[in-house]
Amino acid sequence: MNYVRKGDGVECIRGVAPPPIVAQYVEGTSGWHSWQEFSMSSKFRGKYLQIIPLGIAHLKFLASGNHYTWRKVSTTVHNMIVGKLWLDNHGEMEIVNHKTGDKCCLKFIPYSYFSREIPKKVTGYVVDSEGTFKWFITGTWDEKIEACRVTSQSMRAGKPVYETGPPKVLWKRNPIVPDSEKYYNFTKLACQLNEPEENVSPTDSRHRPDQRLMEEGMWDEANAEKLRLEEKQRATRRRREAEAEQAAAEGREYPPYCPTWFVKETDDVTGALIFRFTHEYWDCKEKQEWSRCPDIF
Repeated sequence: MNYVRKGDGVECIRGVAPPPIVAQYVEGTSGWHSWQEFSMSSKFRGKYLQIIPLGIAHLKFLASGNHYTWRKVSTTVHNMIVGKLWLDNHGEMEIVNHKTGDKCCLKFIPYSYFSREIPKKVTGYVVDSEGTFKWFITGTWDEKIEACRVTSQSMRAGKPVYETGPPKVLWKRNPIVPDSEKYYNFTKLACQLNEPEENVSPTDSRHRPDQRLMEEGMWDEANAEKLRLEEKQRATRRRREAEAEQAAAEGREYPPYCPTWFVKETDDVTGALIFRFTHEYWDCKEKQEWSRCPDIF
């Protein structure tokens, strides 16, 4: 999927590689690049489903060279069997600036019936490369996050005491879209993501016919298209399995799935395997040359 919003200063390309891994690359017109790959593992415990994100997110500011990485925290979906579904984000997140060595450590406090903490609370701090505390952070992950700069430090009864300045709002949630509860509580951005756009690749997810029919309220037609697409995927998988068996019988190596716009390699910063965007998509989009795209719809 290619998402372009010049008014917001963002252009994004997202791809999917088997096994299901989402690779994403974003360019901001104000001078930043962001990229990540995302997959997950899950644990079903009857009453709840726990989702553990895998993969590392990157954000780099071109002017300063500051390069940040972090991993997402876990999400738990409660009341899977009975009751109203609700989500909780919990765990610890470490955001590292690989240029300066600064670190931000955040704790997403899990909900507890017996806790006196406010729900969805986030606490944390920022330290420099020498471990000196610079900021303290607090807030909730669904409303806003604030930070207070450390202005002085002293010792009292053998324990460090920090004086801080006034709080500064780092992030605040945008107003909720009217009647959002009727639309799965989607944000305005989420509601716009499936809007058709010209000149994108034929594999763009907005071309998926069953999804488009469902959005237009044509439920029977959408279900028929969904069944057709699923059978098409199964047929493709059977064909590849047969070709792989034939190649093995002949002593040949059968090429695995390969993403069209990303290549798998080792990340220089983290040492992890990542899917790097090749930037070839932009050239193909400009020329409207999509011969390398597979027939998936």
